[in-house]
Amino acid sequence: MILFNETVNIDNRVAADWLQWMQETHIPEVMATTFFIKFQLAKVMEEEDTGGTTYAIQYYARHMDDLLEYHREHDKAMQAKMQAQYPGQFVSFRTVLEVVE
Repeated sequence: MILFNETVNIDNRVAADWLQWMQETHIPEVMATTFFIKFQLAKVMEEEDTGGTTYAIQYYARHMDDLLEYHREHDKAMQAKMQAQYPGQFVSFRTVLEVVE
């Protein structure tokens, strides 16, 4: 199984709105692509004073091919939607992991 993790630090001034948008709009849209079988959304508990709140959104794919197909077909549009919704109000990085156990 492949874990696609996106860690996002969102400006505290829009964090509550962003969280609601993620839960009601963005994550359902990502899951509707059918390339992922489950997800989880977690808040990072150890915070630095960045003026933001950090979350990790983790999507699980059965195979690397599913993740690659998602990237080819949907990823740029999904990123653009977040950027349009919250321009300059977040930073993020992504990690791809293989679930070993």
